[in-house]
Amino acid sequence: MAGRAVSVVMPPPCALDRHARECYESHMAKESSHRVVMIVSAGSNPFEMGVATELFGLRRPELPVDWYNFTLCSPTPTVRMHAGFFQLSDVSGLDAVDRADTVIVPNRPDPLEDPGPEVLAAIRRAAARGARLVSFCTGTFTLAAAGVLDGRRATTHWRWASAFTARYPQVDLQPDVLFVDDGQVITAAGSAAALDTALHLVRADHGAEIAAAVSRRLVHPAHRDGGQRQFIEHPLPEVADASLAPLLDWAAGHLAEGLDVSGLAARAAVSPATLHRRFRAQLGTTPLAWLTEQRTTLACRLMERGEDRLDVIARTSGLGTATNLRTQLRRRTGLTPTEYRRRFAAGAEAGRGRGAGAGARGRMRPAR
Repeated sequence: MAGRAVSVVMPPPCALDRHARECYESHMAKESSHRVVMIVSAGSNPFEMGVATELFGLRRPELPVDWYNFTLCSPTPTVRMHAGFFQLSDVSGLDAVDRADTVIVPNRPDPLEDPGPEVLAAIRRAAARGARLVSFCTGTFTLAAAGVLDGRRATTHWRWASAFTARYPQVDLQPDVLFVDDGQVITAAGSAAALDTALHLVRADHGAEIAAAVSRRLVHPAHRDGGQRQFIEHPLPEVADASLAPLLDWAAGHLAEGLDVSGLAARAAVSPATLHRRFRAQLGTTPLAWLTEQRTTLACRLMERGEDRLDVIARTSGLGTATNLRTQLRRRTGLTPTEYRRRFAAGAEAGRGRGAGAGARGRMRPAR
């Protein structure tokens, strides 16, 4: 893969007339103001690089937002990827990190090895000037080695959790979750969780509607809460009618109806205990937590669309009261309804640049 900045261009979704073609080409020519830089090194996982390229490097002219400017960088201009399947050439140098709004650090083959002083210095400089820092999988070790996770919550791949805790006891490791958003620093667990984390960043920058549109393009769930477990400990039920899909589809369309766990169990024709076990096995969460997450997501979308009456939002989403709406919104985003609307409502400009969600819950502590 050659070239300094990575920008993958998709063809327009359908035949365009002259005016539409001009608008499309004009949009494609725009340079995004939000720079996302991914640091790759020898042995980096190509899957995680692919996730970042797909989410941040692929231009999306069908969306009414300023997308990202994506760059791969490395200490060396040529990088041999994991297992030697291919190599990248003409990769940008680490000076690209100094211009980044978001810095992504993927996994390393051996996270206990020293990532190198140049990489650590680049990360510390980015932290000091307030850039958003993101790690995928064992990239958390790299951020910890740079000292930017001290005193913060973080996660990493469950297989490396014990080694991480022993090496970096000053970091509050959350070993059982998909990803942790601790304000300016976001850490993801295994490689597949990188996709959930990337969609989370899109949602923080552009809102739930845009993130949902991107997830539909990817044929991926629009939102998996970061608190979900990393892996399923029990096998999925073998019988076809044990699938939760029909129930979830139905419940998502009836959130305003005061649904509770008993109501969901009755709809599925099982006991509440059986329903709880199925949710745990198939989704890694509880029925009540899933309902609350769906209702909070709907409330966020209503606010993004311009609804400003909290009682209406609470009633429509099934959260019930404005007080509960405020509680759930702050628990999920760290924001009040007023702050959330200011950042994410249609037409709002505040927070649309660099990582709106990142600045809401804390600033970077000084790096070592």
